[in-house]
Amino acid sequence: MRVVYLLVSCHLLFSCNQGAKETKALATESSVYQDVPFDQEYHEGFLVNGNSPDANNIRAICVGTDTNIWIATKAGVYRKKETSKDWQLMITGADQGPAYDVAVDSSGTIWMATWNAVYAYKSGELVKMDGPKPPIAKIVCAKEGVYALGPHGTWLYAGDTWEKKNFDSARSIRAALSDGRGGLLIGTDVGLYHCNDKETKVYQKNNELVSAYVKGLDYDNQGQLWVGSMGGIAIRDTTQKIAEKLPEDGIPNANINVVKKAPNGTMWVGTNYGITRFKPGEKAYSVRLGRRWLMNNEVRDIAFDNNGNAWVATANGVSAIKNKEMTLKSKADFFYKKLIQRHVREPWIVGRSKLTIPGDSTSIVPEDDDNDGEYTAMYLAMESFRYATTKNPQAKERAKKAFDFLHYLREVTEIDGFFARTIIPISWEESHDMNRTYTDRELAEELIENPRQKSVEQRWHISKDGKWKWKGDTSSDELCGHLFGYYCYYTLVADSEEKKRVANHFSKIMDHLMANDFNLIGVDGKHTKWGVWSPQMLNHDPEWASEKALNSLELLSFLKFTYHITQDKKYQHEYLKLINEEGYLENAKMLHHTNPAWETYFDIYMALYIYPPLITYEDNPQIQKEYKDHMDQWFEKNRKTNSPLVNFTYNYLSGGSDELDASIAFLKDAPLDLIDWHIDNGKREDLKVVREPILEELQTALRPPSESRAVRWDNNIYEAVVGNPSQEKEPVYWLLPYWMGRYLNLIETE
Repeated sequence: MRVVYLLVSCHLLFSCNQGAKETKALATESSVYQDVPFDQEYHEGFLVNGNSPDANNIRAICVGTDTNIWIATKAGVYRKKETSKDWQLMITGADQGPAYDVAVDSSGTIWMATWNAVYAYKSGELVKMDGPKPPIAKIVCAKEGVYALGPHGTWLYAGDTWEKKNFDSARSIRAALSDGRGGLLIGTDVGLYHCNDKETKVYQKNNELVSAYVKGLDYDNQGQLWVGSMGGIAIRDTTQKIAEKLPEDGIPNANINVVKKAPNGTMWVGTNYGITRFKPGEKAYSVRLGRRWLMNNEVRDIAFDNNGNAWVATANGVSAIKNKEMTLKSKADFFYKKLIQRHVREPWIVGRSKLTIPGDSTSIVPEDDDNDGEYTAMYLAMESFRYATTKNPQAKERAKKAFDFLHYLREVTEIDGFFARTIIPISWEESHDMNRTYTDRELAEELIENPRQKSVEQRWHISKDGKWKWKGDTSSDELCGHLFGYYCYYTLVADSEEKKRVANHFSKIMDHLMANDFNLIGVDGKHTKWGVWSPQMLNHDPEWASEKALNSLELLSFLKFTYHITQDKKYQHEYLKLINEEGYLENAKMLHHTNPAWETYFDIYMALYIYPPLITYEDNPQIQKEYKDHMDQWFEKNRKTNSPLVNFTYNYLSGGSDELDASIAFLKDAPLDLIDWHIDNGKREDLKVVREPILEELQTALRPPSESRAVRWDNNIYEAVVGNPSQEKEPVYWLLPYWMGRYLNLIETE
């Protein structure tokens, strides 16, 4: 049962009788998150010796007691000092060649298994050791000494000599681990061997292992042995297999290469397609894959430093998955600094940026976007909540800059009430959707594909002052996004003069719509491709059936907002006419029962944009109840998305604290990296590819934001294969719900 901490009635909080008065919902103590430090993960990647394929073919990794990083590669053994990003080749000359393992003993000596010998490095001296017959596959540092294992046998170094052990194990050595009692566990292609001076036992049966191809071994906190093999993990006590971890239990790939216990007891499982982490006592698991987290998805080895950071050997470089202590407040400061430095362009447009070298954050340049207006409006909303929470004059100043840009989008077109999508400097030679011409054949192809298609040849127009190019064919989602920004600015920031500007600006847009049967008319005298709210089209043109419900609700919200900020009764008259004569409120009720083929993920947020004026300004109790019921259905349908923007918007309009834990979990888990790295969750064997919730897209079960693409709320977070590493997304998606939570006192800082 859903519990809502209702502080005062929604009508009292948000009735239109409040006028412009700023209202701040006060959450009860039991529904508040106290902002305390948490571990924030982030990634650092390292390439060895440039792009040398052999040097970056990493087989093993260890962290020395001096925190230096050692790796065994196809090209040899390398070391990276703690304060450096450079890798030094440690075995040179005629002895340089393939290396297979590195390990550190309790004295700090680094042991290396290579093609021609065992090497030891201590106190700055490298020693090539006689004794074990090369090549050497694995090194194990145990209480009784150092083991060297390879195709020719196993040797123990105790004291100053090597002793060959009479262990009757297979020669295909893939993993090795001390049992802590003077024995050795050896994983091979043909099973798991437990060897000591008295006997050798082999485990190969189906009830003993998941499979006999064993490549990863480690003990968990309970002393249970995790045996990683092709197919999954067998968890064994001292006598038998007691549990399994298979792909369906959270392993993204059945080819397991390494199992390592982290200092905090979490079990890390490295596979041919990323890493899974299992925390003790928890059913939930987390996955790290893709270039956001790994230099290559094929994970060969994992080691941990004294700070709990994971150092990962991959098939193409070294990854460090690190932790640093943050609070939500410090994370907000981090994102805000990055936002202002990297995602604002003149005259104060906030949006994503382009990386001219994919994945290289130093190659950032500004870029236009169809939805610059909408996403600057989201930024406007964020600054509005930031100002309402902190009273920081900088937030007010920057909110006004954002509004000034949105205001200019209408002025620049010189078409009364029509506003542009975005603007770019006249000097830009490239942009999205360059002007072009269509042949009759191309037009015919597009019209057959979509009878509603509008092929716009001149998308870009030059401003009267010659400084800008502005983009036309403005869409319905632009106006919805603008509305949300204007509502927040008007309610939370604007003084009396700014309120007049908002009223004058938005009423001109609404007058344009009213003069054109509620359509947005562009430079060609025709409605734009998506700017349609006309009763004639929504109610009588079957091709607009898919937009009927949402667009009806949108237009009601536009009119309700305009009436509230102008008090001009002509807008209320049209509003009631649409409800009583055109059935727009009844149309809107179909939004939650739409045909599956018409479902789009972004409709969740289009509705979010338009609820505030309907919920807060409607003073007819019967109609207000209709809107409240509509919003409740919307929230129940979409609470499972774990979106803090959905949750906090609903909290703002209902006075509750629903899904607070999910919102906080999202804000914590969201990665610091904003590059839109390629993510292919469709290849994960722990997830099933489905056609839901959106029928036209391949999707998987919802995963945390650290396992999904860089977020923009118009992107489907369930989508299986996504990403464009030539883009860096703006962090408004995170900052807006954060400041909403702060404003509502659902997030409390010191």
